[in-house]
Amino acid sequence: MDNATPMLRQYLDIKKLYPGTILFFRLGDFYEMFNEDAVIGSRELEITLTARQKDSASPIPMCGVPYHAAANYIARLVKKGYRVAICEQAEAASKGTKLVKREVVRVITPGTAIDPQLLPSNESIYLAAISGGGNTFAAAFLDISTGDFRVGELRRPRLGQEDELGVDASESLFSDELPHGYFFFSWA
Repeated sequence: MDNATPMLRQYLDIKKLYPGTILFFRLGDFYEMFNEDAVIGSRELEITLTARQKDSASPIPMCGVPYHAAANYIARLVKKGYRVAICEQAEAASKGTKLVKREVVRVITPGTAIDPQLLPSNESIYLAAISGGGNTFAAAFLDISTGDFRVGELRRPRLGQEDELGVDASESLFSDELPHGYFFFSWA
C-alpha cells in the first residue's frame, strides 16, 4: 500500500500475522478496522463504513467501535462465525512517541468464546479437533466454558454421515493429513 502511514503499515504487518481474522486495532478510545475487515465489519455490525485519505486516488476503507462497547460487537461477529483478533496498545503513548507498540492479546473464535455475552444460555460450545487418515479418525471435543472433554475414534466415515459421538461443535480444527475437502461430520 503506497499511501500507508506508519500506523497503517503497523496495522498491515500485524494483520499478516493473523490471517482469517477481523483485526480490532486499538486507536485511543476505539477499535478500528481497515480494508476488507472494515467492509465486513460495517456490513455485519451495521455500522458506518468510512475511509482514511478519502480524497486520495486510493481511499482506505475503515470503521470502528468504541472500546468500552467492543464486547457486544465482538460477540455479534463471533456468533456469525468470524474470528476476531484483539490488538491493544502495548505501551503508553508519551510525548515524543510517534507510534506506540501494539500487539494482539487475544484471538476469539466460535469454539474459544468464554465471555458471558458470547455463551448461549444452557448450551455447550465445543471446539473439535479431528485427525487421522485411511479408515480411522480420532475426534476430540472440548467445551472450554465447562471443561467437558470427549474423545473417540471413528471408522470409515463418509461424506455427510452423522458424527458417531453425538457432539455439535461450534468450531472444528482438522489435521493436515485429512484429504482436502474431506469433511465427514454433520454438525447441524
